[in-house]
Amino acid sequence: MKVKSFLSAAFAATALMAVGAVSMSFTTMDEKPTSRVVEEGGTGPYKAVMKEEPTLEAHTIFVPQDLSAFNEKKALPVLVWGNGACNNSPFEHYKFLNEIASHGYIVVATGFMPQEGERYHGPMSTTEQQIEAMDWVEQQNADKNSPYYGKIDVKNICVAGMSCGGLQTLFNCADKRIKTLMICNSGLFNQENAGSAVGGMPMPPKSKLKEIHSSIIYILGGEKDIAYGNGMDDFHRIDHVPACATNFPVGHGGTYAQPHGGEFSVVALAWLNWQLKGDQQAAKMFKGADCELSKREGWTIEKNDKLEKLK
Repeated sequence: MKVKSFLSAAFAATALMAVGAVSMSFTTMDEKPTSRVVEEGGTGPYKAVMKEEPTLEAHTIFVPQDLSAFNEKKALPVLVWGNGACNNSPFEHYKFLNEIASHGYIVVATGFMPQEGERYHGPMSTTEQQIEAMDWVEQQNADKNSPYYGKIDVKNICVAGMSCGGLQTLFNCADKRIKTLMICNSGLFNQENAGSAVGGMPMPPKSKLKEIHSSIIYILGGEKDIAYGNGMDDFHRIDHVPACATNFPVGHGGTYAQPHGGEFSVVALAWLNWQLKGDQQAAKMFKGADCELSKREGWTIEKNDKLEKLK
């Protein structure tokens, strides 16, 4: 009897511990924040927030905290973003994306919202998630019950991505909703080096470049960037739309993790302000023989004739 009682008590204690562990597990999951202010909201005039939206699964939104300043006449242009390594979370790029949002953009990044100090470990993202992002901004802008109703500029959408995210972007380049493209530390593989690509990445052929119908910028990390050869080869093949290739010698990792996204956010914002907001001051970063980017320490730029004619 004593042995039986001891075993019963031990079983009960073990079961109680297991229930407690499960309870703790669920509590931890439930308490994960669904929004977070990054770097005090960014340096722009519209302090941003990083958040999840229940109406869009497996995406992270970066947007001004206060939407009262935006309406149909002053709407938020859109940046759709794909992550490096096809990660299904923008944990490597959230400072860069948050900074862009703080300058009056809504950013819809592929993948789950990064938790502080966590790295993503899970299935890869897909090219379709960028299409879902564009569908979502259109739906939200038209929904009278949405906080974004009439506040999103769905005619000014940039689709962009880093490394694998850049390949996803080029896979989707023919979508007519795209106003401009931004390819970061990326470029299409050719037959000679396709075998070096990571499994699971989209692998459009170089002929895909002919489907681009918008302006395009490549933001690369110089010759030490493993994507430099692919990206520059892309650029030199593009002659039917305005295009430029910019380089900053930091390698494949870019400056995304630096405070407010570092130098890459400066160039990305100038491009977005020009292409999506018509900012002619921002255009000076890229246009002209003595464009501002050519004078910026460390940067180099190449561009085609169509870019110089772009207003």
